[in-house]
Amino acid sequence: MHRPLVVGNWKMNGSRSGSIELAGNIAKSFSAGEGRVECAVCPPDVFLADVAATLASSGVGLGAQNVSQYEKGAYTGDVSASMLAEFSCTYVLVGHSERRACFGESSSQVAEKFVAAQGKGLVPILCVGETLAERQADRAFEVIAEQLDAVVETAGLDALVAAVVAYEPVWAIGTGEVASPAQAQEVLAFIRASLGEKAGAMRLLYGGSVNAENAAQLFEQKDIDGALVGGASLQAEQFMAICQMAET
Repeated sequence: MHRPLVVGNWKMNGSRSGSIELAGNIAKSFSAGEGRVECAVCPPDVFLADVAATLASSGVGLGAQNVSQYEKGAYTGDVSASMLAEFSCTYVLVGHSERRACFGESSSQVAEKFVAAQGKGLVPILCVGETLAERQADRAFEVIAEQLDAVVETAGLDALVAAVVAYEPVWAIGTGEVASPAQAQEVLAFIRASLGEKAGAMRLLYGGSVNAENAAQLFEQKDIDGALVGGASLQAEQFMAICQMAET
């Protein structure tokens, strides 16, 4: 069994004081010694220092929501992997559908970000997923394969299987819709199979309107090793309930 991983993506939400309070409530509720689940949160970059200090010694990991593919230079607004590493980040999201759709990130750019993150010791969480139109056109596997192949071609298969992959169907992100456990399992099984034997040990997450009501059924699936949680991660009680469900 893989150690379950539950990651909270706070997106562009919260305030400085609110983020400290939320991180503090999560830290109080989590004990790394009591369960086998790993828990991490990804706050907005401007709150990383405060959240890192609040989570110190709690066992809750820290991640970032995005990273630049560049190490340094005239890239106004970007944050490099080495900068994130200074704030004790363990994880960083790359290729989230909101970055692809809203900011035009291509799969090749996502692959470059993946390499940059891994090169500074961060664990990339590669987000892949299809739109509703692509699923209805029976292209889900094709789209996801292209997103994975871009990283394999740039970073190599060994690099990809050393990271984490999160399947987030675009049609289920922030919509209240959620892929059925069978749909999620089908895609994650495809991902593991398509990457071959080396992928047997990698952790695969499901994301897309995960909450305390549907998490248990999702975690029952063979190839779901945890979750990337959006809105529900902004409520400490609900987020910790999801973490607890991942332990069983």
